[in-house]
Amino acid sequence: MKKNEPYHFVRFLWAATVDLEAMEEELAEYVVGWRSPPETESKMHVHLYDLRELKLKADTLNAFISLTKAVLFQKERAPFTPKDMELRKRILEIYPRNRPTPLPFLVTDEPKFEVKEGAPA
Repeated sequence: MKKNEPYHFVRFLWAATVDLEAMEEELAEYVVGWRSPPETESKMHVHLYDLRELKLKADTLNAFISLTKAVLFQKERAPFTPKDMELRKRILEIYPRNRPTPLPFLVTDEPKFEVKEGAPA
């Protein structure tokens, strides 16, 4: 990741799925809405389960969460606020894995980010 690129980090859940409706209630202060894949993509998808994603937004940090994956991102690079750090912490708790399978491939490391003064590190 280049120094000025916005934060982008993907997390995974193995052998289980989250209840997206329960996450909508639990993370209600961050919820912006839902996103569904294009119909052609969903018809061709290998998985036969729910392909919707819940859209979340803190101050500068956004997230899309699905049954087994979370994508944390910023549209423009900025220091994380306390609310951003809370959302990041909760998503990392729910989706604890840094690769899509137990096999040691496609491992991702969290990119460096700045924290606004007063926000928990």
